[in-house]
Amino acid sequence: MASSNVCTDCIPPDSHQPPTYNPTDPSTFVPPTPGAPHCVVIEFCHRCRWLHRATWTSTELFVTFPPPALQSITIVPLDAEDTVGRFRIWLRMNEDAPPILVWDRKVEGHFPELKDLKQRIRDHIQPGRSLGHSDK
Repeated sequence: MASSNVCTDCIPPDSHQPPTYNPTDPSTFVPPTPGAPHCVVIEFCHRCRWLHRATWTSTELFVTFPPPALQSITIVPLDAEDTVGRFRIWLRMNEDAPPILVWDRKVEGHFPELKDLKQRIRDHIQPGRSLGHSDK
């Protein structure tokens, strides 16, 4: 008898599974909900080659705010004349509310210092939580 190598912690709860859920059959998979609560969207200018900055920022945010504090981070490359130089970070608190602009490089005049960015996000999703050295 073959043993299963499926992590039971990774299987969606029964309430989200189709009646014939099979962890090895993609036709039975349930996709993630777009715009889930506490998600971040990072828009960046692809022409400016800011992909590494966007991915580094997303990594730092996930390290500081692991799930369930942040449910997802989406990185959106932009390549149009009106988005040249853009680096914006949005926070969606829930799917019914409009996203909150947390940072805009052009408005602020510079890229976010991670300390400041983490504090701003923390103030929305976990007010009062200590960020340790990032609060000093």
